Amino acid sequence: MALGDEDPPLLAPPPTTDGSGANLSRSVEKALDEAAATGILNLSNRKLRDFPRAAGNHDLSDVTRADLSKNRLSEVPDEVCQFISLEVLNLYHNCVRTIPASIGNLQSLTYLNVSRSHLCALPAYLCCLPLKVLIVSNNKLTALPKDIGCFPQLRELDVSCNEIQRLPPQIGNLESLRELNVRRNQLDCLPEEISELPLVRLDFSCNKITRIPVCYRHLRHLQNILLDNNPLQSPPAQVCTKGKIHIFKYLNIEACRAVPDLTDFHQVIHPQGFSSCFSSDSCPSRGLNGLDSGFNSVDSGSKRWSGNESADEFTDLSLRMMELSQEQRQLRDSQQPRRTENGGTGEADFEQIDFIDSSVNEDNEVAAPEPPGSRHHHNPPQDQRRERSSSSPDKGGLLRDGEGKRRPDTLQIWQERERQSQNQAGERRER
Repeated sequence: MALGDEDPPLLAPPPTTDGSGANLSRSVEKALDEAAATGILNLSNRKLRDFPRAAGNHDLSDVTRADLSKNRLSEVPDEVCQFISLEVLNLYHNCVRTIPASIGNLQSLTYLNVSRSHLCALPAYLCCLPLKVLIVSNNKLTALPKDIGCFPQLRELDVSCNEIQRLPPQIGNLESLRELNVRRNQLDCLPEEISELPLVRLDFSCNKITRIPVCYRHLRHLQNILLDNNPLQSPPAQVCTKGKIHIFKYLNIEACRAVPDLTDFHQVIHPQGFSSCFSSDSCPSRGLNGLDSGFNSVDSGSKRWSGNESADEFTDLSLRMMELSQEQRQLRDSQQPRRTENGGTGEADFEQIDFIDSSVNEDNEVAAPEPPGSRHHHNPPQDQRRERSSSSPDKGGLLRDGEGKRRPDTLQIWQERERQSQNQAGERRER
């Protein structure tokens, strides 16, 4: 039995008859009386070809449920389309060929079962009803209307056992759809728009489908998927027989294979001029599964960074290196000979002055101002400048060391030393 072929809930079982016309007429009258009192009309299995004329003698405006299943009705009765309070209409196992436009009056209808009839098409105006369940299985439908996506509240759609060849992409607009049954049709493909639905149950068995779209892996609410009796190639049959979990694993793998090759992927993620640890030189054995952003990593510190490292460690290290360099320079200065009062080589004094001024070009050299207490302003002799120039064996090395002395934290110390040296030079010239 196809899904939805059973009678809707809360409908009383049909009364028994002895086959005589009199008893059948009395049973119909009794059903109409009960419908006027309870709001539930049960005319199932009465061999009716038309809606009973006696219904005009009863007030059925409050009927909310009508069961006309297992009769011989060729169309939906116009009398039923006037029950404006109707919520459930069951026309299962009739001979219905058409659905009248007057069904649009049923703006409270949420359940419609027209299965096992002779419908060849679904009219577009049917899609204007606030249906939550639509069952039209076992008919002669060859297509679904493009307006099928206009059901804002539809939760279950059963179009099984028809002759449908293609599902319209508008089916992806059924934002509330939970169950979709397209079993035993002539479908050769599934629209990708179905992946956007919150489906819980999907049945497309007994069709001609060869491939499940990779995007169906996004059906995260799906609990049951029925796909037997299809010539499936992707996923292959041995995967489909293992169940939903293996099917979704296969789709995820196929999605990964669809990603561009690792070189293009690398260029997209890491623009040109941006260093990366994914190159073949640094990690040739790594694949796509081994990609690592480097965040909170502990290995290969030269090419990774860690969010747990403190910036204070780098500051302390810089200060310690600066102190060590200052100690080395002080030790070197103490080992050099100093000028005495009665004369001397004076190498230490001249070297200290040249050490600071060595970054200045000799041709563009500007004389340092004399201290305020000096009486005379004399430029140093040219021979002294040459001596200072020759006293530095490695001018490039001095330049490199001088860069550290121009840092903000040591600039004041070296400026003070320069002023002391200039004062000493001025005193020597006065003598």
